[in-house]
Amino acid sequence: MSPVTAGVLQLLALIAALALAYRPLGDYMARVYSSEKHYGPEKWIYKAVGANPSAEMRWPAYLRGVLAFSAVSVLFLYALQRAQGILPGSLGFSAIDPDQAFNTAASFVANTNWQSYYGEQAMGHVVQTGGLAVQNFVSAAVGMAVAVALVRGFARSRTGELGNFWADLVRSTVRILLPISVIGAIVLVACGAIQNFAGIHEVGQFMGGTQQWNGGAVASQEVIKELGTNGGGYFNANSAHPFENPTPFSNLFEIFLILLIPFAMTRTFGRMVGNLRQGYAILATMGVIWVGFTALMMWTEFAHHGPALQAAGGAMEGKETRFGIGASAIFSVATTLTSTGAVNSFHSSYTGLGGGIQLLGMQLGEIAPGGVGSGLYGMLIMAIIAVFIAGLMVGRTPEYLGKKISTREIKLAACYILITPALVLCFTAAAMALPTPGNSMANPGAHGFSEILYAYTSGANNNGSAFAGLNADTQWFNSTIGIAMLLGRFLPMVFVLALAGSLAEQKPVPETAGTLRTDKPLYAGLLVGTILIITGLTYFPALALGPLAEGLAS
Repeated sequence: MSPVTAGVLQLLALIAALALAYRPLGDYMARVYSSEKHYGPEKWIYKAVGANPSAEMRWPAYLRGVLAFSAVSVLFLYALQRAQGILPGSLGFSAIDPDQAFNTAASFVANTNWQSYYGEQAMGHVVQTGGLAVQNFVSAAVGMAVAVALVRGFARSRTGELGNFWADLVRSTVRILLPISVIGAIVLVACGAIQNFAGIHEVGQFMGGTQQWNGGAVASQEVIKELGTNGGGYFNANSAHPFENPTPFSNLFEIFLILLIPFAMTRTFGRMVGNLRQGYAILATMGVIWVGFTALMMWTEFAHHGPALQAAGGAMEGKETRFGIGASAIFSVATTLTSTGAVNSFHSSYTGLGGGIQLLGMQLGEIAPGGVGSGLYGMLIMAIIAVFIAGLMVGRTPEYLGKKISTREIKLAACYILITPALVLCFTAAAMALPTPGNSMANPGAHGFSEILYAYTSGANNNGSAFAGLNADTQWFNSTIGIAMLLGRFLPMVFVLALAGSLAEQKPVPETAGTLRTDKPLYAGLLVGTILIITGLTYFPALALGPLAEGLAS
């Protein structure tokens, strides 16, 4: 079997698995967020935090819950890292430096999981399991809660109430993420991923000496790393490491976990707004972009040049032989089109155009299908923009799901789509203009520029992957990428929740013959075009200086 055929078959198997899980998981999540029942363990949590899960919140109160919980999480994780030297299970590792501790705390709370450290050489068991793994759950749950609040904004009318943040947070964690993670961890252990609390030990012979490895609760952290679209690896090699991702089957299973909830949430959206066809339209938009990007990535990596690459069957530099080009390309697109950032190959070693596809996937806003929660609300923002553009074309006040898109709504949507590009481009320009940040680049020219552009694109979009030739463990990058991660995560949420509150206060608009049908293929095509055009106009000059210049020169 040729490598191309093997890659296509893996992609088809992945699509089939996602299709089988789509309906039951999507309907289950809709029931979770619509339920009025509180389970015993959930009640204990509400009592511990002093929350009333039955009290409805307007958008300012919901936002205060999001920001307060996240701020406390940053402080807790920062303190845990700074105290690592005196904690049990630290494996002899010292406290994390202040700038790196801030960067890591911001990263994991923002669902980014950018890592400027070697996991197996810096973090002990307590920080990994009690700090980072916990944030993998709750940061994902925060994104899901905000998405559900926006969906309620579309579903409700004549009220500003969006539900209860604490109830949505706890239910996302206890009823959705935790059960799937338990099952997934068992699957990964069966595949060969490790799950222990072993100390540092020497293994084998390596260039005349021995290697030192430490164990850890890897399988349990790996599964929520992918399921919650987090991405931070227990080991520096991330999902290329055999302790995290041992076999081709575990690799395909991890890609499935990355895409599972983001795709299924479109079904949840359709069920909660009372129109499944609307959910299918959003799903189709996500699916077209994802499949298109995957096909492009496989083509660029298989379309090799020169006898060495021909002998290898493609651009194999930086890729694991146990996965090959096809599985690596599928993983790469899945992780950059979502806010995951996990890697099973070295992104910096992809072809120039392949690196450009990774960058563009993040620059779309990671909405195809995007992160858990963040992908859905990002796509719904773009749906509002597309409806507005269609309204301008025909001279009609735009409507979406029975709600008028007035000046207030479009301003909030516009602010949302401008935040991340502003962060990416301003920080990239500053890093290139100042003398010190440029010293961190491992490569000159277009690829070196791509390293810095990739770093800020990854941070501001809450992805977390990297062109790892960049030495990001400096005070400049730790601080500025940390700021980009926090602003890129929480500023958009402000506008999403304000938009949700505005929509919930409206009364429904009856559908007429002139209403744009947003559940039809024509609208899905308009939405795809809107996303690509807006992103292209925003980032094309930067991409032309980096991956496009490199790709055309090769």
